[in-house]
Amino acid sequence: MRTPSGPFDRGHTEDLMTFLAASPSPYHAVASAAERLEKAGFRQVEETDSWDGTTGGKYVLRGGAIIAWYVPESASAHTPFRIVGAHTDSPNLRVKPQPDAGSHGWRQIAVEIYGGPLLNSWLDRDLGLAGRLTLRDGSTRLVNIDRPLLRVPQLAIHMDRSVHTDGLKLDKQKHMQPIWGLGSDVHEGDLIGFLEDETGLGQGDVTGWDLMTYAIEAPAFLGRDRELVAGPRMDNLLSVHSATAALAAVSAQDDLPYIPVLAAFDHEENGSQSDTGADGPLLGSVLERSVFARGGSYEDKARAFAGTVCLSSDTGHAVHPNYAERHDPTHHPRANGGPILKVNVNNRYATDGSGRAVFAAACEKAGVPFQSFVSNNAMPCGTTIGPITAARHGIKTVDIGVAILSMHSVRELCGADDPHMLANALVAFLEG
Repeated sequence: MRTPSGPFDRGHTEDLMTFLAASPSPYHAVASAAERLEKAGFRQVEETDSWDGTTGGKYVLRGGAIIAWYVPESASAHTPFRIVGAHTDSPNLRVKPQPDAGSHGWRQIAVEIYGGPLLNSWLDRDLGLAGRLTLRDGSTRLVNIDRPLLRVPQLAIHMDRSVHTDGLKLDKQKHMQPIWGLGSDVHEGDLIGFLEDETGLGQGDVTGWDLMTYAIEAPAFLGRDRELVAGPRMDNLLSVHSATAALAAVSAQDDLPYIPVLAAFDHEENGSQSDTGADGPLLGSVLERSVFARGGSYEDKARAFAGTVCLSSDTGHAVHPNYAERHDPTHHPRANGGPILKVNVNNRYATDGSGRAVFAAACEKAGVPFQSFVSNNAMPCGTTIGPITAARHGIKTVDIGVAILSMHSVRELCGADDPHMLANALVAFLEG
């Protein structure tokens, strides 16, 4: 394998592990990304304020989404954008509006299934609780209970012998409600009162919440030679982390031919149809306002969008050694083989031949290999934010990512070199 010519090496992967641990919810993920961009000189702009045409790095936060961009000194009103798209959410168990539950002497928390998690991977895990609290005055507060708090206990084999013959069958409503203590009575307000105490808030301060469970086990290198990484939420915080690092890396350059952009959305795992999802207006609004703030017209915006390219970066499937027949026989992406180019002729991915050429040029410039992924013809193909971005904004979009195993598990697996190879390819792409 060639040595990447970009700024990142295995130290980037170690930093990814720190990022994953610090980002148990989409709200924490965008806060972590914003903190890193602030250190690179970016500043937050509010959507409710009037924007100016100054150069430099800027970002917008909205819920679990962040849009960040860097305007170089050389930019004109019609300068095209180079966008790296990703998403901040992962499948998990999320707290219901009336969370306090229990029976038979056990205190439980009522949860709803978010996205498409591998449910069995959540069993018998020590779970923390994280997310966002909304206070009576309308402000929000991040919360993270990073200790063993919850657990979804599996039924003992002695009470379900059929699991050996019929496989594990889990009812999403009956079998996935975690326990968090003992008690015969259910007291409404217990969970929120507990969180108010944990965060130093007063009783009754919290009037809204967006809370989710997560496995507290830390990311770790794996294998004899530590050539793999096991950790949570790689789908798709791995891409968010690489894109943030790449944007920060190019932000010191004032002669860029494009305006580099990070667009990390929420709600990809359930269709992207929200005000913070890729199918919402957030990205288009930010890009338009950036053009207009620099004195541009509708014509300048149209010219800028016509020359814009987006790399939609999301994790994909590495060939599974125990299920190789589930993959296309001629496309077997491997761990540490470099980022993957995702192709589907039915537009489940947005990549076409000209998009492939853009990504190939970036990888060649960065000195990293890349691989191609297509689904087995007999298997349905997944999708991501790429086709949504292309259709909604009319911009050329290419779907890429890193090949992983155990996608949608509470703990996923990737090659330890793939994250920094992706980041180096993204730097080359953003530089043009």
